[in-house]
Amino acid sequence: MSLSIILPAKNEASALAVLLPCLKAAQPTAEIIVVDDGSTDNTAAICADCGVSRLPSPYSMGNGAAVKRGARVATREVLVFMDGDGQHDPGDIARMLEKLDQGYDMVVGARDWGSQAGIGRGVANTLYNWLASRMTGHMVADLTSGFRAVRADKFREFLHMLPNGFSYPTTSTMAFFRSAYPVAYIPIKAAQRVGSSHIRPLRDGLRFLLIIFKIGTLYSPLKLFAPVSALFFLLGCANYAWTYMHEGRLTNMSTLMWSAAVVVFLIGLVSEQITVLTYKARI
Repeated sequence: MSLSIILPAKNEASALAVLLPCLKAAQPTAEIIVVDDGSTDNTAAICADCGVSRLPSPYSMGNGAAVKRGARVATREVLVFMDGDGQHDPGDIARMLEKLDQGYDMVVGARDWGSQAGIGRGVANTLYNWLASRMTGHMVADLTSGFRAVRADKFREFLHMLPNGFSYPTTSTMAFFRSAYPVAYIPIKAAQRVGSSHIRPLRDGLRFLLIIFKIGTLYSPLKLFAPVSALFFLLGCANYAWTYMHEGRLTNMSTLMWSAAVVVFLIGLVSEQITVLTYKARI
């Protein structure tokens, strides 16, 4: 399969100086594209020295934006996305392509617990994986991994849905599941990144919490909203039972909880219809 390797990079020159020669040795016939997301270091010189294509940007647009830009200019039938910080092993690409050749449309490198960037990130990713597995009915081993191989034509169907930030892996994975494109996982070891991370807990914490809701809204909103609606309804019933036995009346709190149950359910229903229409355009 003809292969394009896309590396979003922002001020990762020190890592690229080591990674790019290894990539060229591991995949000598591949098209390698470094999407320079507004770097201020010598990324351009490193790419020139290594003889790889560089797609520059006058300012930083975000990791997801770099992925989309790279996917648009890539010319091969299979796209491999990997971080430019040296965490991913170029030797794993061959394993991904072997799995892709078995009939899958996306193959994701699944990190083990030891490869997680801290306990907090590990716990969050475990929660994401569990929720995504429950929503899709398929085992999701690593929802947020940025190391993945995809068929270019399938991936480009969802470019309009991908955010410009760090949650593009979540969006693309759930979109593939929703569209019945087979997804597989292979275990990988992620090395310690070179340099400091561009993710800031205080700045990006809310964005990662929003991934939870994105999981539901991208696949089947009612599977997320219906249990919440049922919870509000049951809490309203429990509150009514308690106040009736002790005070012999219906309180405003019970009515409020029942109203919340109806509102949440209707939001889920409307979201379900919007999701259906979103994917219908891609059929």
